Amino acid sequence: MLAKEVPARRTAPWVLAGIFLATIAAYLPALRGGFIWDDDAHVTKPALRSLSGLGRIWTELGATQQYYPALHSAFWLEHRLWGDSAFAYHLANVLLHATAACLFAVLLRRLSVRGAALAGFVFALHPVCVESVAWISEQKNTLSAVFALLAAIAYLGWREEKVGGRAGGYLLAMGLFALAILTKSVTATLPAALLVLAWWRRGRLGWREDVAPLVPWLFLGASGGILTAWVEWRYIGAHGNAFSLGLAGRCLLAGRALWFYLGKLAWPADLLFIYPRWTVNPGQAWQYAYPAAALALLGALAWVARRGRKGPLAAGLLFCGTLFPALGFFNVYPFVFSYVADHFQYLASLPVIAAAAWLAAWGCEGLGRGWRAAAAAAVLGLLGALTWRQCGTYRDVRTLYARTLEQNPGCWLAHLNLGNMLFEEGRVGEALTHYEAAREANPDYADTRFNLGRALLEQDRCAEAAEQFGAALRLDPGNAETHDNLGVALARTGRTGEAIARFREAIRLDPENRVAHYNLGTALGSLGRTEEAGAELDEAARLGLTPPPGAPGR
Repeated sequence: MLAKEVPARRTAPWVLAGIFLATIAAYLPALRGGFIWDDDAHVTKPALRSLSGLGRIWTELGATQQYYPALHSAFWLEHRLWGDSAFAYHLANVLLHATAACLFAVLLRRLSVRGAALAGFVFALHPVCVESVAWISEQKNTLSAVFALLAAIAYLGWREEKVGGRAGGYLLAMGLFALAILTKSVTATLPAALLVLAWWRRGRLGWREDVAPLVPWLFLGASGGILTAWVEWRYIGAHGNAFSLGLAGRCLLAGRALWFYLGKLAWPADLLFIYPRWTVNPGQAWQYAYPAAALALLGALAWVARRGRKGPLAAGLLFCGTLFPALGFFNVYPFVFSYVADHFQYLASLPVIAAAAWLAAWGCEGLGRGWRAAAAAAVLGLLGALTWRQCGTYRDVRTLYARTLEQNPGCWLAHLNLGNMLFEEGRVGEALTHYEAAREANPDYADTRFNLGRALLEQDRCAEAAEQFGAALRLDPGNAETHDNLGVALARTGRTGEAIARFREAIRLDPENRVAHYNLGTALGSLGRTEEAGAELDEAARLGLTPPPGAPGR
């Protein structure tokens, strides 16, 4: 790689067209996919589809799953354009990924990195990106990547063209960076990445020309990261025993995750939607090998850099730095079920792919053009075929969880979500099997206990249901729906007085819970307390429960 600034070169239009066409071809199976898991939390909810709802997206924490207003504004606009069409959302994500791959090639070309076109194609076709592209919710990855790469290109253009400093180019770059942060806060690492690039190109960093222009970016990135971490804790639930790792445990996790992600980039076999959750134990000496090996590798790259080859160290620093928010030092909710995920390394894969493409271009320099083209076609064809196959995993919810359980049979989340789907289809017996497997794998998750209780209640196994609802309340005592369902189970076993207490607690926690009002009215009526019962049934009707459900508690 070059270690000095050189005039930027343009990317050939045929390269960009080829990347676009190759991406669309590889991801054709994804276009036939449906909505999965939490897509319904990202595709704009009815309450947010108006102009005032768009305002709430920007001004109200908790209005959306995460405070990513640029992302949810994009979803808001998309819903205006094509409603609930899964095909259109998938097509948009594929096109965003293709755009990001083109911008990646443009950026590398601007940096005069050998193999820029190859790197763009590899990023477009690498199967580790499928989770980010074939999963509608992960438009946060593809859209933020487009904004971040545009910001980097604009910033480098401003740096190269400014004389006394042109405010317009700088403000454009910073505005794009702000949009990236407001789409997904992992892009907060971009200013640090730009500093690494400046050091790689010139061998030093200057305060005035390199650091000072990025100070506002660093402040903006830190603010976005802190806000996201707080939202994860406050609104999504990224706290509790699942995150009690301690500093030593987090360092062990970070070292292991780094090698995991590098491994999946080098050998993308056995890709999973949900990987097994590792047991992190500072008391086991072998687990220290991961961070020790990572530090040793960085040390070796630093030694190479001192001898004039700064590129490998720059790539390593960019990889580690971009992954840093997902390495375990900050709580992110998916750690509840797995410490790693393919979509965590969507952006972080870029420097590794760039380094691999440079190495391939350098190593094949002595070959004829025909041989180089054949080798590139073979590699890209293999990656494209793997991506095509991996897209099939995301066809629908049933396929996604079935394939997850094939390779990760202890995945309690897949059992839980598959059970929920079967329960909604009325296949309660099959759902119960999955709920019991989920409880076996993770007995300390309130939702598993609640849903198991709900299935048992459906089968009139009320005493067993009450036991599960009680366990759920010990884990999550503030859940109104669990109190209400426990009340139903108690009432059916003749413990009406205890049931009434549960219904009242459900109403205290959620005064608008019309089902709890109806169930309380029914229980009071069974005791002959007709006046109180009538008041509760009237309140249930006022809240919209008309006609009442066929059975209490549903």
